Amino acid sequence: MDGAARFAMVAGEASGDLLAGLLLDGMRARWPDLRAEGIGGPQMVRRGFDAWWPQEKLAVSGYVEVLRHYRELVGIRNQLRQRLLRDPPQAFIGVDAPDFNLDLEAALKARGIKTVHFVCPSIWAWRAERAEKIRRSADHVLCIFPFEPELLRQHGIASTYVGHPLASVIPMAPDKAAARRALGLEEAGEVLAILPGSRASEVHHLARRFFAAAAQVRQARPGIKLVVPTMPARRSAVEDAARAAGLGSDLVIVAGQSHTVLAACDAALVASGTATLEAALFKRPMVIAYAVNWLSYRIMRPKQLQPWIGLPNILCGEFVVPELIQAQASPQALAAAVLEWLEAPARMAAVQEKFTALHFMLRRDTATLATDAIEKVIHT
Repeated sequence: MDGAARFAMVAGEASGDLLAGLLLDGMRARWPDLRAEGIGGPQMVRRGFDAWWPQEKLAVSGYVEVLRHYRELVGIRNQLRQRLLRDPPQAFIGVDAPDFNLDLEAALKARGIKTVHFVCPSIWAWRAERAEKIRRSADHVLCIFPFEPELLRQHGIASTYVGHPLASVIPMAPDKAAARRALGLEEAGEVLAILPGSRASEVHHLARRFFAAAAQVRQARPGIKLVVPTMPARRSAVEDAARAAGLGSDLVIVAGQSHTVLAACDAALVASGTATLEAALFKRPMVIAYAVNWLSYRIMRPKQLQPWIGLPNILCGEFVVPELIQAQASPQALAAAVLEWLEAPARMAAVQEKFTALHFMLRRDTATLATDAIEKVIHT
């Protein structure tokens, strides 16, 4: 590309910010004078991204929750669309956040701007009708799971399997002792990681259940340490939930550092989402929970195409870790599921072997493969 490369990007939540940051590393290696701008988070900003709006504005999940913020979200998307149409980039890259990005991509593509969508929307899990929308919106899709390109090809959608960038970042054999030292924890003893989500709605629906469950786990295993990584914007809500559960000195709250926490733990209690895949790549047994507004769940439930909601189970094609959904995710049930892991070392070892195989499957040179595909798109 002659001159400075200029791309617009949108990443709508913490997991998208992480993926986009890794992608920016590959893009800047290809185009040293890269300019990237749009909507993003701290990982992207750290790499020189010009964030016109912070990614927290888009971190909303569930039908009802989105409706509450609908006017603001549409306003941001309209302003962004108009700005990009006035001054078109070489390409627009939507990183996940399909409810926001696909409509924006369709509008930009219709006006001749090349569009790339990074992370195939999970049409294999639910909302299969979205395939036609993807075809209208994206010139190319960067897929992080190996079975996705063939599915997209059947719908006439160009795509490339690039692997999951986290599989290259997370070590195949995490150093638990070093992670515990970094967090100020003793190397001996049990550690439970608690990850109630990065979105406000996730913390609202899950944090109190998670901490009530953790209190029961601590009662059964008094020496266990409880560690919670949280974003600054969610810390107050996390602290309130912890106090309500009566947790004291056995609870450690850290700013960010979710990877260090997962490396340090023996097992994890995790909100459904990208964090479950991160836990799997760290080879940690986990209990997955999912809870949203009851009306959102009633709307979404009939659209589900598979029996699993957690990425580790979807990718393995079986319930390798327990999933507790909505009312099932009671503190008692969550605590019991965690204790079942801690009391069964052989079962823990078996799931760690499955996660190692999964890690090898997802590990590719994602940044280079994705940048190669983007370069082809802008020169087509």
